[in-house]
Amino acid sequence: MLNDNTSKNRKIFKYPALSPLWIAVFIDIIGFSMILPMGPFIAKQFNIHIFIMGLVFSVNAVFSFFFGPILGKLSDKYGRKPLLLISQFGTFLGFVLFAFSNSIWMIIISRIIDGIFGGNFPIAKAIIGDEVPPKERGIQMANIGVAHVLASLIGPAIGGTLFSFGGVLLPGLFAAGMSVFTMIITIFILEETWSESKRQVHHEAPLKIDIKIRKNKNAMFILAVWGFHTASFMIVMSSFSFFAEIVFGIESYEIGILLMIAGILRAIVRFTLFKPTIKRLGESNAIKLGLGFFLVAFLLIGFSINIIMLFALLLVISFAASLTRGPMNSKISQSVSPREQGKINGLSSGLDSFAQIIGPLTGTFILGFFQPFFLSFVVGSIALIPFLMVLKTVKFKKFQSINSELREK
Repeated sequence: MLNDNTSKNRKIFKYPALSPLWIAVFIDIIGFSMILPMGPFIAKQFNIHIFIMGLVFSVNAVFSFFFGPILGKLSDKYGRKPLLLISQFGTFLGFVLFAFSNSIWMIIISRIIDGIFGGNFPIAKAIIGDEVPPKERGIQMANIGVAHVLASLIGPAIGGTLFSFGGVLLPGLFAAGMSVFTMIITIFILEETWSESKRQVHHEAPLKIDIKIRKNKNAMFILAVWGFHTASFMIVMSSFSFFAEIVFGIESYEIGILLMIAGILRAIVRFTLFKPTIKRLGESNAIKLGLGFFLVAFLLIGFSINIIMLFALLLVISFAASLTRGPMNSKISQSVSPREQGKINGLSSGLDSFAQIIGPLTGTFILGFFQPFFLSFVVGSIALIPFLMVLKTVKFKKFQSINSELREK
């Protein structure tokens, strides 16, 4: 029994350098998830149409779309830690301004600032690419999903509850304080995984196969799959609070509690079913299955007739996300050389940002001007595309061997 426990602990703490990264990502996601239940009620506070609120949410992603890849690429050149700190400081400034917003324009500016410095996730993915060999990268990339799951246990509930007591002030200050804590962790605990010596070695090391990302068919294919998937995913998730308020008339704190309960069950699913499923099916089959679950859930969600049905579909979506998003990030990372980790993860995060642009706009437009069941027609059509694409077998062997070869130098 002692040997078994020792073996399990070694697996859990196999990459101790990543532990402070998970803490930093977890805290950052809490700040983001706190805003989710507030959307329809901020719209009421400032007397604007929910579609305008969708524009407010989207403006953050517009700037992340352009600046995320830039920050990721700069981290390839100057190291991960300094660029991660710059990104986190920008997030802090954005939340401070959000807290003291007394007009919709101040909220828009706060979201722009946060978007400009929104490089946390591409840099976090690049750090994983630096530290973890390709064959184990899927599980470690999925830990970002774990951070999402755990943050969703408390983030929406905190945001919805604090907003009900003090408007945007209390949740904004809370998120800013959490950002300060994240910077402290990064400064004093997180180790640099892409040091100057490593950058020099990889810059000078000749690659047997040197393919630019735009000419790398594997990379472009998996990025396309990711783009269509994350677009449908963000339309649903960014419009959830609006859907729940319009269709079922529930309040901000109730939406927060609903998301918290869903998060608890998502955590149970994530920690009990994910690894056995990945082990049994493999990453590629798990992605196919997950995208299939997404397709079914998205086709049904607009027809939800009560909270129980909506809640059940949330669980299906959560399980599907566990099966797909971590392994797909792994595939993206494996499709390029080590010297392009920041760039490729910047591009994938750029696609996330693009999805966050069209997600709130599309969702609030549908819910503001059409019947809610139109949501299913739109997201179901988009989700069908990546599901059909992954039925094609794609090999990711070229840069796996190169990554391993360079890692050993």
